[in-house]
Amino acid sequence: MKFLTRIINSLGKLCAWLTVLLAVLLLSVVVLRYGFNIGATAIQETVVYFHGFALLMGAGMTLIDDKHVRVDVFYRNLPLQKQGMINAVGLFILAAPVFIFIAWMSYPYVLMSWRLLESSQETGGLPFVYLQKSMLLMFPLVMLLSISVCLAKAIKQIKGVH
Repeated sequence: MKFLTRIINSLGKLCAWLTVLLAVLLLSVVVLRYGFNIGATAIQETVVYFHGFALLMGAGMTLIDDKHVRVDVFYRNLPLQKQGMINAVGLFILAAPVFIFIAWMSYPYVLMSWRLLESSQETGGLPFVYLQKSMLLMFPLVMLLSISVCLAKAIKQIKGVH
């Protein structure tokens, strides 16, 4: 699990750096448009691609680091073993099926995009729409791997191993 955690954390750190690049690109789009009256469709689409990548691929690190949004009414005050049980049940019964469903429903959509080598419909847009749509499959994969790491942590909590 440590290897998997390192991979997912590395992906999360890449996403953090991409957000810095995303901000620079977005600033350049604004300067070009409003400072020089130049449209930059390819840069605008790159911003959208980077934003999607950062959001979807960074979610796994957020889950592993337990930084995700949690509606905490009783959880915080429970013993670690009960917290582990809640996490295990939630991950296995609620989270995993959702990501399996997302992958299952997205597969034909992504496959068709790859078959067509779908590109932007905008003039000057990027010819890589199929790569952007591939994130619909990469996201549940990363999340399922993250869920497996979190399940291992939850099982350790249940057993009382810290």
